[in-house]
Amino acid sequence: MQIRLLAPSESARLGDAVRAVYGETYPVLWTYDADEVARRISAGLLISAIAETAEGELLCHSGLSLNAPDDVIGHGGQALTLPAARGRHIFTTVKRYLVDWATKLGLVGMYSEATAAHPYSQEALLHLGGHETGFMIGFIPDSVDNNAAAGSAVGRQSAALFFLRMRPGKERLLYAPHRHRQIVHDTIEICGSPSRLAEVSARPDLPPTTQLHIENDPGDNVAVVTVSQPGDDLTSRVDGERSRLFAQGVDALYVDLPLDRPESEHVGDALEELSLTYSGVFPNNQAAGDVLRLQCLRNATAWCHDVAVASPHGAALLEYVIADMEAAGQAVARTPAQGAAGGGSPDNSVPLVAVR
Repeated sequence: MQIRLLAPSESARLGDAVRAVYGETYPVLWTYDADEVARRISAGLLISAIAETAEGELLCHSGLSLNAPDDVIGHGGQALTLPAARGRHIFTTVKRYLVDWATKLGLVGMYSEATAAHPYSQEALLHLGGHETGFMIGFIPDSVDNNAAAGSAVGRQSAALFFLRMRPGKERLLYAPHRHRQIVHDTIEICGSPSRLAEVSARPDLPPTTQLHIENDPGDNVAVVTVSQPGDDLTSRVDGERSRLFAQGVDALYVDLPLDRPESEHVGDALEELSLTYSGVFPNNQAAGDVLRLQCLRNATAWCHDVAVASPHGAALLEYVIADMEAAGQAVARTPAQGAAGGGSPDNSVPLVAVR
């Protein structure tokens, strides 16, 4: 087996890997477009690592995307292990190769979303030094057919947010809503961030108008509202955008608050009135820094599934996410813990029968 980077001229191989695992159901639509994949590789916006046999048979793929070639935080994705290569820890090896390459480029770290339908990709990220930073309930469309997760329940699946740090980065002051201050502190601490939480004694004056950016992904059928500057109209703006997006059939809405803005410490309570609940912390290029992500589901009763996690920290974080949903009046029915993972150790799963 050899591990190497994919060249622009080989861009169609990413689509081949996606089809081998997901058929035509993968929600990241540009991965099927060989010309777009080649453009991204050539522009330095996609680092695409593969494992293959000596005969050239593709075994595994792992990608790292950048918004600009000089970004210091990358987005890990397209984690694809073909059926013939499973059970041999090849993905971990490819991911380590990609992390080493990104480290040489000087990146501070990478974030990624790992499926919570099974713990295997989460285990690989933990093995490489990554940590869970949140959970997005109902993030993955029910139309996605992943043959590595055979037997999982029907319905939209959840994803675990991960961050893997490669170097310290800059020390910054962060401001979190009082309700979530402790979980934010615990998350940035376990991720080795040099940042620290600060407090402002009085509510800062807010400008009249909120500055925000909306990204609507038709592949995932989710929308992200990234707030760059909270304003007096934040609650009404978010409520209006949520109503509009849900009326269009969007299944899940995520609202990102900039943690480097003192105003974010005081506007979280108002957003809770909209039943927006805690999802996690992660870097967001649209906000030019770390954000606190809140989430809201349009038709949560459609998501009946088991959420698998791979570490005690992940289990505690998932419990916090679910408890915040319950505190917002969203009933969560659970089944007893099921089974154990390979080797006889607990699988840390938190089965959810229904979220509504």
